[in-house]
Amino acid sequence: MLKTVLLVGLTLAIALGGGAGSVLYALNHSASFGAIRVGPWVAFPDVGTPDADPYMQARYAREGSLALGRAEGVEFRASVDTQNQPLSIQCRYAVEGETPPARFWTLYATDENQVALKGIGERAAATSSLAILREAETTRFVVEVGAEPASGNWLPVSGTGSMQLVLTLYDTPLANRSASDTNLPAIRRIACDG
Repeated sequence: MLKTVLLVGLTLAIALGGGAGSVLYALNHSASFGAIRVGPWVAFPDVGTPDADPYMQARYAREGSLALGRAEGVEFRASVDTQNQPLSIQCRYAVEGETPPARFWTLYATDENQVALKGIGERAAATSSLAILREAETTRFVVEVGAEPASGNWLPVSGTGSMQLVLTLYDTPLANRSASDTNLPAIRRIACDG
């Protein structure tokens, strides 16, 4: 009798533990479900739509993120540079290139927990298409990301640890099509402090 109770208890513990563990694994490592990748940038364009898979919906609900619908835009995140090296707050980067057509876009930095980084002084760790300086007669731009002031476009970040860059394109036709023919800015490491 005691042996049966112990076996049932062990079976339940394995089933519940395995089930909870598999759900946590799927939520933390299911970045490839519904993702589109363009260089170092990753987006989930279906997240704010009825087409979103249950894991994607659960991940966004757990994070408390507000998802954009297809008609609103698409959010790209990068946690690595173009050379596939993790982004670090202690390094300086050049985000360079151009964005796909969009009515408006924003670029900001977060920590690994997706909390917006603090800027330096009065400058926020964010910029937008309205505040950016572009190359003469083109749509190309360069934004330097780092703690040291830079001429031109500068996105100041402070702190330590890893970071992510978030590029959000609003009112863009990209949300309704494949990203295979899309160009997004490259993220080039310039230097690291330590």
